[in-house]
Amino acid sequence: MMKHETPLLDQLESGPWPSFVSDLKAEAEKRAKNEENIEFQIPSDVVEDLLGVLELSFKDGTTHWKHGGIVGVFGYGGGVIGRYCDQPNAFPGVAHFHTMRVAQPGGKFYTTKYLKDLCDLWDLRGSGITNMHGSTGDIIFLGTTTPQLEEVFFELTHRMGQDLGGSGSNLRTPADCIGQARCEYACYDTQALCYDLTMEYQDELHRPAFPYKFKFKFDGCPNGCVASIARADMSFIGTWKDDIKIDQEAVAAYVGGEFPSNAGAHAGRDWGAFDIQKEVVDLCPTNCMKYEGGKLEINNRECVRCMHCINVMPRALKIGDDKGLSILVGAKAPILDGAQMGSLLVPFIKCEEPYDEIKEVIEKVWDWWMEEGKNRERLGELIKRQGFQKLLEMTEIDPDPRMVSEPRSNPYIFWKEEEVEGGWDRDINEFRKHHLR
Repeated sequence: MMKHETPLLDQLESGPWPSFVSDLKAEAEKRAKNEENIEFQIPSDVVEDLLGVLELSFKDGTTHWKHGGIVGVFGYGGGVIGRYCDQPNAFPGVAHFHTMRVAQPGGKFYTTKYLKDLCDLWDLRGSGITNMHGSTGDIIFLGTTTPQLEEVFFELTHRMGQDLGGSGSNLRTPADCIGQARCEYACYDTQALCYDLTMEYQDELHRPAFPYKFKFKFDGCPNGCVASIARADMSFIGTWKDDIKIDQEAVAAYVGGEFPSNAGAHAGRDWGAFDIQKEVVDLCPTNCMKYEGGKLEINNRECVRCMHCINVMPRALKIGDDKGLSILVGAKAPILDGAQMGSLLVPFIKCEEPYDEIKEVIEKVWDWWMEEGKNRERLGELIKRQGFQKLLEMTEIDPDPRMVSEPRSNPYIFWKEEEVEGGWDRDINEFRKHHLR
């Protein structure tokens, strides 16, 4: 028997899909029975009170969480999101319900022991509710009290060798794809670069000093499994400079039906015979392919690395050998000024330790943003406000046609004095020689 009646939440269990309400009820029942005899360090009815306050929020049409001040762990300015309930007498189990962000392992590779240790720790000192993973990538511990924050932090850092992630106006926890550990498409070691930058910028991650949040995300190839181009202030997307490698015999095998297209991913129904013209050539965004006389040709100068042809025929087409990454900047979700996709800043750069060239770009961008950014202004909004040209000036990167995303809409060109031969100062007599009255 649940502590609170939840008729509105119960409706969320009625559909065909899994419901978080069912999960919460199962966790509440487990804590109530406590068959493992856990000595809970926060109220055992925390999840029941969570369901109760959520039901009340649905009924009232407003949240019952409030910001009651800054909470955290000693020495860190981020990693903990303070949360308090504005109905502590009715729901004492969630009077404090703080969230802790825990840095995820590279590529989200876990051992079962590590996962069990995480869950055991949170069953003991928190609500037992986790989110695998938050939108930034962190392991999310949902709901504990203020006295338990330092206890959890000590256990994570001293016993499990783990750290908190980022929150607030700082570098958020960098996130990467599985990269070369499992993926043949990865053009650089995403986990190596992610780890190196995480360790290099510990101060920026744990001690907020930025105008607002800043996110690194690392995609090993343009397939973008981490969606860095849409979510990261600075995204690192693997690419290559040379030609796509073509195995013409494998192309013929796909056309002849010997190999399933898309590695068999769409085998759930009969889609008919594979049509290379319809499913590959005609879908190329730059029309850089043709299939004639049983041979596939690619004009690699026009290829934009969309990966579609490689994904459809992975045995026949392979990424090139001259690999590196592109750096894009300015992506963000629609908070203040609408959603923005990343803009290309560095078309190609080799990804080699100790990554000094990459770090030089990062730090020049930060210097400009920290100097010019307004409070709660993301990098993309600053670029929109001051212009991409200003970013190029501050990073000392030469303009490149590949940076152009669309034709310009502003008909005016504003020259700088150093760009005009002779500058602004002119000899009036010399001028009149060529402009007679």
